[in-house]
Amino acid sequence: MARYTGPKTKIARKFGEAIFGDDKNFEKRNYPPGQHGNARRRGKKSEYATQLMEKQKAKYTYGILERQFSNLFKKAQASQGITGEILLQLCESRLDNVVYRMGISNSRSGARQLVSHRHITVNGEILNIPSYTLKEGDVVAVREKSKSLQTIENALASNNNVYEWLTWNSDKKEGTFVKAPERIQIPENFKEQLIVELYSK
Repeated sequence: MARYTGPKTKIARKFGEAIFGDDKNFEKRNYPPGQHGNARRRGKKSEYATQLMEKQKAKYTYGILERQFSNLFKKAQASQGITGEILLQLCESRLDNVVYRMGISNSRSGARQLVSHRHITVNGEILNIPSYTLKEGDVVAVREKSKSLQTIENALASNNNVYEWLTWNSDKKEGTFVKAPERIQIPENFKEQLIVELYSK
């Protein structure tokens, strides 16, 4: 499936946030890309443009394409609760995102690659579907043969993040997806209501 493989700093500058993680180039040029990016922009964005940008920001952040994202929205809309919050919970419950949150990889794209290359197991079984939705109590682990991979070792060594909705055993290199996170537990700066309004038109 096609994925965005272009310059990540350019996308981060478009949204004014380092949505792909630490980015030294973004810190140097944290203004919009283009010839006039550093100049003051005239005119106010339309409501549609603001909503569209928020959706694109979420899609780029989680590395999800339009069809998948649209399907996640439909699933969230059909569920009981706040649609925008459920949409983010579904994004956070993806296997590639949880691998990233557990610190097994430094980026979501790297986590997706680890899953695709069969380095990750769920409940003891190798699973190579990055978009797989985890359920409460699922155990995510690094495959036995992959525990000595330098990229995984380096990522785990540099990870300082702790999330209440996940547990991690560094000795076994495995963690548990305790439950989908509450909105307040998701650190990303999204205005999910704008996404809901865009899809609801």
